[in-house]
Amino acid sequence: MTNSEPITDSVLDIEKIRKDFPILQTKVYGKPLIYLDNAATTQKPRTVLQSLETYYTQYNSNVHRGVHFLSQQATEAYEEARKKIAAYINARFDHEIIFTKGTTNGINLVASSFGKKFLKAGDEVLISAMEHHSNIVPWQLICEEKGATLKVIPINEQGELKMDAFDELLNSKVKIVAVTYVSNSLGTVNPVFEMIQKAHALNIPVLIDGAQAIQHIPIDIQQLDADFFAFSGHKIYGPTGVGVLYGKEKWLNEMPPYEGGGDMIKNVTFAKTTYNELPFKFEAGTPDISGGIALGAAIDYVQQIGAATIQQAEEEVVAYAFDRLSAISSLRFIGDAKHRSGAISFLVGNIHPFDLGEILDKQSIAVRTGHHCTQPLMDFFHIPGTVRASFAFYNTKAEVDELVKGIEKAKRMLE
Repeated sequence: MTNSEPITDSVLDIEKIRKDFPILQTKVYGKPLIYLDNAATTQKPRTVLQSLETYYTQYNSNVHRGVHFLSQQATEAYEEARKKIAAYINARFDHEIIFTKGTTNGINLVASSFGKKFLKAGDEVLISAMEHHSNIVPWQLICEEKGATLKVIPINEQGELKMDAFDELLNSKVKIVAVTYVSNSLGTVNPVFEMIQKAHALNIPVLIDGAQAIQHIPIDIQQLDADFFAFSGHKIYGPTGVGVLYGKEKWLNEMPPYEGGGDMIKNVTFAKTTYNELPFKFEAGTPDISGGIALGAAIDYVQQIGAATIQQAEEEVVAYAFDRLSAISSLRFIGDAKHRSGAISFLVGNIHPFDLGEILDKQSIAVRTGHHCTQPLMDFFHIPGTVRASFAFYNTKAEVDELVKGIEKAKRMLE
């Protein structure tokens, strides 16, 4: 789209959508908030906020173990949220949905439990060069414990995986592949369908970090055929502190529990403990009940609009942003993948990303600066970090124009 064309947001009734998000009506430094930090966390619609208040004011109680009315009501709402999530990603069974604290917690669960059961000295774990720290460090820890080796799929200068190298690294020593669906730093959409098929041809399971995919791309987990898929509630318009690990029933049944405590047991004696059935085997202790229920409300909200509609709206705004940012002299994109989603990372001349972020903030424009928990990726590009603008379906092309104006102002001040 060129600058002469009218600015429209035609896929959605964007003004109606934005009214659903109270925080988008606020002002920062006296100006309307322009929130472009959605990869870090998304804002919450009113229905999600109301679900939290309703739980705490009308039926606050613990789940699963109570016979009284409030406990039964809370349990029903919490388990209904599990069913909504299972249906949303098309899981075969509700019990393949494990509530976690978030993506990081889900990956740690798999690394620890899968690693204890299936990894031994000499084995290999395969990740990519664009992983978030939460999909690097847990595997380093279990590899060190078991004497296994962590191997890394390299990327090219466009920020895309080198698939020929992936083919070479994939061998009988690899016991699990763990890769991100969408890079949180670059916005690169990885060819996960192809990667899963190739890994499964060698009977190698695959974990997908879906933290940056769940809010942008419709997910059919059976079609994708991932063995594990982790995401965070706060990335898909739900609250912080709650997330989901999907795991195929066969793997979850074979893996040992991650934590011990209440609700994950069937019977406890001082001599021996027997474990509960799925999903409770992996849900020790009192969960984030309100968070799980509110995540269910977020799923309801997304489904009401439609995941495919959201994807189309976001792709239009991202394409417009990429076009407008491309016209800024001395701006260079970090990562230029053919398939991208959600985030755009860039640098402007010799301006430090933190300085640019500060000036944009004073213009009420919220972006993220730094290494985005992907330090090895920043090392690959020989940079300290980037400025990252990340988008949701409630962002507008007019906000993109304000971002461009803000960058131009920062250039005049700092170059």
